[in-house]
Amino acid sequence: MNPAFSVILLTTLIGTAQGLLLALYTAEWAQRLRWIEAMPGAAFFALGALVALVLAALGLLASFFHLGHPERAWRAAACWRTSWLSREVIALPVFMAGVAAYGLDHYLGWGTSFLSGALASAACAALFVCTGMIYACIRFLREWASPLTVINFVLLGMASGFCLATAAAAAFAPSLSDFYAAAAIALTTGALVSRGASLARNARLKPKSTLQTAIGVKHQHIVQLSQGAMGGSFNTREFFHGRSASALRSVKWGFLAMAFALPLALLWAGIGSASVAMFWIAFAVQFAGLIAERWFFFAQANHPQNLYYQAIS
Repeated sequence: MNPAFSVILLTTLIGTAQGLLLALYTAEWAQRLRWIEAMPGAAFFALGALVALVLAALGLLASFFHLGHPERAWRAAACWRTSWLSREVIALPVFMAGVAAYGLDHYLGWGTSFLSGALASAACAALFVCTGMIYACIRFLREWASPLTVINFVLLGMASGFCLATAAAAAFAPSLSDFYAAAAIALTTGALVSRGASLARNARLKPKSTLQTAIGVKHQHIVQLSQGAMGGSFNTREFFHGRSASALRSVKWGFLAMAFALPLALLWAGIGSASVAMFWIAFAVQFAGLIAERWFFFAQANHPQNLYYQAIS
């Protein structure tokens, strides 16, 4: 597939926003369970909710750039009974409303943050499922059609959100920095295991169709030399990324390093040195790695129609 950069931004930004909201709410539960002794003031949670809301809004804004008719975007919610995309279109603003309510709860001192946080977290979980299922439900794209797709969206979003919370806590709420750093390390490790499992699974996939079965000719040596006088088409632009196998391998090893290995090393170093800068660098490197990971996620999906468009002349 040929991924639109706006879709990459949409999924990574809202994933980080969701992870950040869950990090904020988790800290409240950790304090209630006495895992944390000192808690920051309400301003930290209100500001964190504002950042999560801004990230989600930026993701929503990015989604408009891959629409042919943005003025008709509201129609995307019409098929919520059967479409995971429609459900995501509904779940995203509901999540944003929940985050706003949670932030206002802290800012205005309503004292009901456990309730508003629970509702926002429920909307967050629904949004994770909807976003992941948009791709996992497409059975003919076998690289996506796996429960690992949803699991990866959840773990990657939570890892980046907790990494951002770690950096913010180191700067503004030091009592939470070690707690968040430990959670970010655990989530990043879990995401590495899950993403590694999906990479291993996809590497073992064998095409159900070949060029021979696609066109109904049983000859063993069939080579497409041209797709016709027009050359490129909508199909070749939208359903194939045009990059070489070596380029894909480079992106894969690059995102494995930037999204997982380097952030883990930086988080450990940040804990050892109590360095605020180290945590911010960890988040920046991980987010850049997640951009590359999401591009690879889309590019690796091999649309069956590419059997007909193997060469362009």
